[in-house]
Amino acid sequence: MTQAEKGETENGKDKEREREQRGGKRPIVPAAVPESLQEVRPRRLLLKARPGRGGVGRGRATGRPPTARALCLQQIQSNFIVVIHPGSTTLRIGRATDTLPVGIPHVIARRHKQQGQAAYRDSWLLRDGLNKPESTEQRQNGLKMVDQAIWSKKMSNGARRIPVSPDQARSYNRQMRPAILDHSSGAKWTNTSNHPEFLVGEEALYVNPLDSYNIHWPIRRGQLNLHTGPGGSLTAVLADLEVIWSHAIQKYLEIPLKDLKYYRCILLIPDIYNKQHVKELVNMILMKMGFSGIVVHQESVCATFGSGLGSACIVDVGDQKTSVCCVEDGVSHRNTRLCLAYGGSDVSRCFYWLMQRAGFPYRDCQLTNKLDCLLLQHLKETFCHLDQDISGLQDHEFQIRHPDSPALLYQFRLGDEKLQAPMALFYPATFGIVGQKMTTLQHRSQGDPEDPHDEHYLLATQSKQEQSSKATADRKSMSKPGTFEADVRSQVTDISERMYPQEVELGSSQSDCMISGNDSEEPLTAHMSRKTAVSQFEGKALGLDKAILHSIDCCASDDTKKKMYSSILVVGGGLMFHKAQEFLQHRILNKMPPSFRRVVENVEVITRPKDMDPRLIAWKGGAVLACLDTTQELWIYQREWQRFGVRMLRERAAFVW
Repeated sequence: MTQAEKGETENGKDKEREREQRGGKRPIVPAAVPESLQEVRPRRLLLKARPGRGGVGRGRATGRPPTARALCLQQIQSNFIVVIHPGSTTLRIGRATDTLPVGIPHVIARRHKQQGQAAYRDSWLLRDGLNKPESTEQRQNGLKMVDQAIWSKKMSNGARRIPVSPDQARSYNRQMRPAILDHSSGAKWTNTSNHPEFLVGEEALYVNPLDSYNIHWPIRRGQLNLHTGPGGSLTAVLADLEVIWSHAIQKYLEIPLKDLKYYRCILLIPDIYNKQHVKELVNMILMKMGFSGIVVHQESVCATFGSGLGSACIVDVGDQKTSVCCVEDGVSHRNTRLCLAYGGSDVSRCFYWLMQRAGFPYRDCQLTNKLDCLLLQHLKETFCHLDQDISGLQDHEFQIRHPDSPALLYQFRLGDEKLQAPMALFYPATFGIVGQKMTTLQHRSQGDPEDPHDEHYLLATQSKQEQSSKATADRKSMSKPGTFEADVRSQVTDISERMYPQEVELGSSQSDCMISGNDSEEPLTAHMSRKTAVSQFEGKALGLDKAILHSIDCCASDDTKKKMYSSILVVGGGLMFHKAQEFLQHRILNKMPPSFRRVVENVEVITRPKDMDPRLIAWKGGAVLACLDTTQELWIYQREWQRFGVRMLRERAAFVW
């Protein structure tokens, strides 16, 4: 065969591949880049793979701008990247090229393996610590603080808000009876006549309680839902996640599971993460689901990407937890990270308690019923607000459409309850949660036997190097005092900066080992100050505004603090109340340190950047991440994970592992 014939054959193959890609017959392996385009990629981004084996051949960096074909290739690659944002209540998943992700309830129903097996259902709105003897008193005290705050803030016309007693609404609501709209509600239970092994999402929520299924929420309060009950082991939770995600990929993204080897994945994780859990998730995605590569990144950093902000204090109010941290130029500052163990579901439960005080007419409502939980979430989103100008009793109505029941219409009156419930986020004692750890900081992990060069190893070698350097410096103090010691310390500090510690609940036994690698000069002092900081929060539930102020105060410099005060980004669906932006901004202004009040030109709270849904901003940031050239350095490929395991996360993660 002549050179010309070979060239024609290659051109024909290229055209055939392009036709197949346009026609959608089969995916193109995103890692395989045509040799003609390799020169537009920086040299350091080229992976150690041989041409013809699904990798990228070596090329040279020419510094030329990307060609149209290169940009087209980038678009093709983004189409074969799946972005997964697993929330406690909602899973958001989609291709990086999708305008919006698919959102489904992050829940699974599994059929009983044996007849007569006792049913197990993870709770949604209920949680531990609500039925303690002190819960009622704490709830009442919290409500008093809420009422005081409502009264102390004047309305826009300068008048004091007149409080409305629940007794005024109770007498009316107790007389109300539902009106029957239709003898058939139109809602139906999920059809389980074929005895499916599992059901996912909406289908799982509408499983008849009489059917033999267990209900599992695999993620609670931002972490894997490990417990001692059925389905609470790490293996079982990972299996649930694999089934839910695989189901969503097949049904909503229309990607056959056998084709996942052509796709890569971007996984969003919490800012305060569990290293062991992240390792297991990466292993599941690469080795069990079969994705060819993965990038893991933190939710807060992705939120800045999605909103287009370079730096911001990210306030993520979810359904189960609230996290706060400061992000600057794509880096989440470790010392500023806080996770509060309350969120939108706690507001829904608090709203139900307040409505009960006001004679809520739907007397059959049960927090153990999934459909009633959905109703309470809907009522909270519809009626609750943070507008001081809305006062007095108001008439409302809502419908109930449950399977095997008539459609009912209820009318009732509410007063301050609609404002009191969301204000519980700022006075969390109102939730009545007793004996639970409500605040989590980022601390050192326990170590991983598969990762020998973890922070514990670095700390041990650091102390030995320092002892050696000090002895050497003493000997050479007459000629060049401190030079060698400074060199060693700077090298060790560089290493130490890469080992930001892992999460530990406040007040746990691991708080005895929290000396930062950068505090080697005065380890005892650093240890005591860190321990004091932990004890300060132990057992306490910080209000949302106080958590924001604390996070910003932990920034390293005043310039960074000023930058954060001028850009507070609220994401997630837990604070989507009318006038929430103005309310939070007012509280931050009133409580920020006086020294900053004088120098910060503008305290800005952003709740809907570019009019985007705040629930989707972090996912959108993951999609943006997929399109960045620098992301090419972050991919962990399946074969690399097989060979090196968790060490690849230390090497490739965009944050300090």
